[in-house]
Amino acid sequence: MNSNSLSSFLSQWSSKDLNVIDASIPKSDYIAIDISKANPDLNSFDVSSSLAWENYITNYLLQHNKQVAFGGYLEQRNLYNRSTYFSSQSKAEQRNIHLGLDLWCPANTAVSACFDGTIHSFKNNTNFGDYGPTIILEHKIENQIFYTLYGHLNIESLNSFTKGDKVAQGQTIAYLGDVSVNGDYAPHLHFQIIKDLQNNIGDYPGVCCLDDLEFYKVNTVNPEVVLGFDII
Repeated sequence: MNSNSLSSFLSQWSSKDLNVIDASIPKSDYIAIDISKANPDLNSFDVSSSLAWENYITNYLLQHNKQVAFGGYLEQRNLYNRSTYFSSQSKAEQRNIHLGLDLWCPANTAVSACFDGTIHSFKNNTNFGDYGPTIILEHKIENQIFYTLYGHLNIESLNSFTKGDKVAQGQTIAYLGDVSVNGDYAPHLHFQIIKDLQNNIGDYPGVCCLDDLEFYKVNTVNPEVVLGFDII
């Protein structure tokens, strides 16, 4: 099954008010945000500073009177230039295209499972600019198998489960980490839907280079459609 058919399959749940962030926050308190390299607002502060990013996100939410800012699937960003983990001498191999959905909100916000599933794996990905603590769920729905990744969590989130544990849709599985543990970012959840995990354990690329984009467009699904954000 390709990503288009998986997306269509999963989109049938978009009317069921799925959440990956604290369900007590209504979708009316979400707002889209653009942090691509095309956004001129990002020229007004040091994008290499996690504190500057946190101030920018906080002010953006206050300005719009919202609680969660979301966006970023297939967004090309300059943010990753600060980290050698993503850099390359070749422009085509520079990893700066985001493959998941980011949901920006305060540290310690609850994170919930998007679908019924099991704990596939978890890991603290500690490279500078990486996910930090990460949980991956495996889902088997109507004979379809796929995975969801939850990144930038707090350390305690990795102590809550063991591999193979069952989780229910909407169940709290983790809490967001702060800058000290989440890869040096303003607090947010990186949520990614993956068709084939390619034997990865507790990790999967969340950013790719232009040369690999077509593969990841097939192997990932836009979470905005599944979560119903495309109509907000």
